[in-house]
Amino acid sequence: MISKPRSDEYAPYAAAYVNKVPDGADVLQVLANNQAQTHNLFYNMTDEQAMYAYAEGKWTLKEVLGHMIDTERVFSYRAFVFSREDISLPGFDQETYVLSTDFNSRSIQSLADEFKAVREATLFLFRSFSEEQLGRSGVASGALVKVGALVYLTAGHEIYHFDIIKERYLK
Repeated sequence: MISKPRSDEYAPYAAAYVNKVPDGADVLQVLANNQAQTHNLFYNMTDEQAMYAYAEGKWTLKEVLGHMIDTERVFSYRAFVFSREDISLPGFDQETYVLSTDFNSRSIQSLADEFKAVREATLFLFRSFSEEQLGRSGVASGALVKVGALVYLTAGHEIYHFDIIKERYLK
């Protein structure tokens, strides 16, 4: 089981994600369980429902899911690279990423299926890491982060957005 990271193993902003993963939980099982929950939530929406944004200037549900997919790819790429070498990678601007694509032109089912496929690949990668690899680190967005912490960030980021969706989008 992958241990919950210490606060010095990731950037301070990431605590919001790490702390979303329940203490004592098997983070890989959390990722596996939440895959179906997130996929089903979005897959069963209509495109009209998925175009909802709770306020002016906020992302639609399609854009939220697209952001979740992008972020999972970034976190898993960082984990992959850092598991192989100690290196520095640039950050990414989530607003630029969302604005640089057109998630709203796609069907919500297509986005849900893409999320499911990305999560499947993420799980294969994360399950392949040895204890040694999980303890390796690199720099992302100017902050040191361990591979094991990136596993928690990935799980917590999904939970974070799922909570926002329930609170602000699905009233």
